[in-house]
Amino acid sequence: MTPRFVANILRSAWLWHLARVLITFMYWWAALGFLTDFSGAQAVMGLTGIQPLWLVAALTIAVQLTGSALIILDRAVWLGSGMLATFTLLTIPLVHHFWTMAGLEATQAMLESEEHLSVVGGLIVVSIHSFVRKERRVA
Repeated sequence: MTPRFVANILRSAWLWHLARVLITFMYWWAALGFLTDFSGAQAVMGLTGIQPLWLVAALTIAVQLTGSALIILDRAVWLGSGMLATFTLLTIPLVHHFWTMAGLEATQAMLESEEHLSVVGGLIVVSIHSFVRKERRVA
């Protein structure tokens, strides 16, 4: 049985909002950094091998900010989560391709890939929770 004070916290609007801000933090924070240093963003995008770098950087920023905003604002959370999850999963073969690496570099890339899978799981949970909250409000 969940204690009453814990249940009240878990039902609170402020915690739901905080969770949405935190699950998207790494995306919107990176996008803001890329906006302030667009040449640096292009250099990071060079790791993917996809050209033109300016377009890859601009699309990355757009996906990170749009997906984050949809989740934070609790609007079409499924779409924002889908955008960020797809982006995150694509980084594994494009950036964190541990199967082509050796030693410490391979280990680090594999650990980052595993973390990415956990973040995708969190994005799925946020989508489910948003859907259920809205469905219960309507019913």
